[in-house]
Amino acid sequence: MTTPNESGPVLDAASPLPPEIEAADEKTRVPLAIEDWATVVIMGLLACITFANVLVRYFTDSSFAWTEEFSVFLMILLALVAGSAAVARDRHIRIEYFAEGGSMARRKRLAQFGAAMVALLFLLVAALSVRVVWDDYRFEETSPGIGVPQWWYSIWLPIVSLAIALRAVGLFIRRGRRTMDANDGSAKP
Repeated sequence: MTTPNESGPVLDAASPLPPEIEAADEKTRVPLAIEDWATVVIMGLLACITFANVLVRYFTDSSFAWTEEFSVFLMILLALVAGSAAVARDRHIRIEYFAEGGSMARRKRLAQFGAAMVALLFLLVAALSVRVVWDDYRFEETSPGIGVPQWWYSIWLPIVSLAIALRAVGLFIRRGRRTMDANDGSAKP
């Protein structure tokens, strides 16, 4: 164990991460590794596709037509999956002045309110995007670049939006159970 310094928290020599980052991964019913591995796979696919396209362009003066369309889809999917991980880890955007100020009961209520609003928003996005997917399927829309059915891409919006909403509901429940330590204001599970 190291001694506290003026610039930050006490760090354990055995732990490479600061305590607040380690504490970010609270116990959840559905493992956070799902989003972590999905992020790794998507980033790997993006890197491989982009690298292959660069090589083909360099050596043949032409490119794979499908890479841009598929890369844009993967980047959108990556943002949604990362958003799910951020919600589950309670790392979504907020104004710290309001979220971390006031009494412990106020902080708890604000954390629950934020989680409820995220859940509501993404349930709405999931419900409305089902109609988009249905229209893409019903009208046989095709993608502009390579002509595959558009619903192959749009089906992921309601699925991942529902996952984000469920992660927000889980966060709401966890924040409702959490008690605050009156001595230092830190959260205790």
